[in-house]
Amino acid sequence: MGKLGLGIAAACAVASCAVAAVMAGRRVRSRRRWWKVVTAVQEFEAAAATPVGRLRQVVDAMAVEMHAGLASEGGSKLKMLLTFVDNLPDGENGIYYALHVGGTNFRILKIQLGGQRSILGHDVERKPIPQSLMTSTSEEFFDFIALALKEFIERTGNNSQLSQVRGKDLGFTFSFPVKQTSVSSGTLIKWTKGFAIEDMVEKDVVECLQKALSRRGLDMNVAALVNDSVGTLAVGHFLDKDTVAAVVIGTGTNACYLERADAVIKCQGLLSTSGGMVINMEWGNFWSSHLPRTSYDIDLDVESQNPNDQGFEKMISGMYLGDIVRRVIHRLSIESDIFGPLSSKLSTRFVLSTPLMAAMHEDDSPDLREVAKILEETLDIRDVPLKVRKIMVKVCDVVTRRAARLVAAGIVGILKKIGRDGTGGISSGRIKGYKSGKMRRTVVAVEGGLYTSYTIFREYLNEAVAEILGEEIGPYVILKTMEDGSGIGAAMLAASNSARSVDTVQVL
Repeated sequence: MGKLGLGIAAACAVASCAVAAVMAGRRVRSRRRWWKVVTAVQEFEAAAATPVGRLRQVVDAMAVEMHAGLASEGGSKLKMLLTFVDNLPDGENGIYYALHVGGTNFRILKIQLGGQRSILGHDVERKPIPQSLMTSTSEEFFDFIALALKEFIERTGNNSQLSQVRGKDLGFTFSFPVKQTSVSSGTLIKWTKGFAIEDMVEKDVVECLQKALSRRGLDMNVAALVNDSVGTLAVGHFLDKDTVAAVVIGTGTNACYLERADAVIKCQGLLSTSGGMVINMEWGNFWSSHLPRTSYDIDLDVESQNPNDQGFEKMISGMYLGDIVRRVIHRLSIESDIFGPLSSKLSTRFVLSTPLMAAMHEDDSPDLREVAKILEETLDIRDVPLKVRKIMVKVCDVVTRRAARLVAAGIVGILKKIGRDGTGGISSGRIKGYKSGKMRRTVVAVEGGLYTSYTIFREYLNEAVAEILGEEIGPYVILKTMEDGSGIGAAMLAASNSARSVDTVQVL
């Protein structure tokens, strides 16, 4: 080989080494970026962890806050509102209607009760609430609701149906914080779930609806105003007399339970014929230092319409879970290029809904094609490698598992307060969990899309309740799914209250 050949060979060798060095450098940088992402997700998982010890701390905190909220107005983040429902439905008959307003959709229901704990039939219609009405006026909002009810009555009956409902009692489930003054009246305390109809705050919501019904030519009487969780408790108790509490976990969240009247210390003159009272907890506003709050939760809260409010709801409800995942993806995209160029959609709040997050989480295809589809179509993130898709499923799992386990802790907190968790409960009018030396069967009615439609969420919640209670107590606590419970329960309460000639609850 001549000098020229040797020179060319040497040059090629140098070039090859340079290329190899560049490729090696890229691989090293790529691995570093990948491990940076893995580390960030691991740190998020650690911050959001819910070991059973922490859950039991949340249980104790919930029970203590419930006691404080019953002791005095403003004594707790939990409002512990009187519902004036002291007797739950049991054996009513007839046809009744109900409205359920409480999220981005509302429901209209017609049910036929046959007594003997039987529902002979029911019709349900779901309608979306236009975004514009969520920030409009009370008159526009309730006119829309009343017109939908009128059209539903006409559609589900014959031509004489409107005349047949004249004077008919109507149940109204209104799933926002309301201070009730009777079983059929109450003023709105504040809006949640993205609603902001300012002229309705501190107004009687039944009066607003009643006026709208009159404007639409509907002669119906709103006989019962209930929260969604109270409606769920009513139908749960109608079907199973051992039901003592109810939880709704969907777009928003809330819980209620049956308390002894003498435990409501802030109303010393509270009298009820049954000796009990359903308490609307408004538990979305619960807070405790034991809740595993992350930097993503803090950012979400700061940017929300109600900062420093509804802290529990922002960690567990369907309104927010998808957006927590979106925030994690956004930060990972900023700190690494594993998703390619930064998508502008990642800066859009609530662009990733919780149903889409659930679809990613429950994608069981080998290549996680549903994850890839949602990332591309919703977040404009394309050609994502499989290992990155797996990271996305992990993020969804962390968010969902934390939410479900915190809901479980909240449920056990309620049971602890009334002595149904096997520990004897909190003093001041507690309901004992033991009867004749044996643990009593306890049923909690659960409604809402997160529980009924999101299988992994439901499994995590059930698992956590059993884990917290332990093997000895767990089998006595049953979580029962309710479908349309909150609306059907409102109709049932309208039925039970229309049968009474006098109020059964008085505050002296």
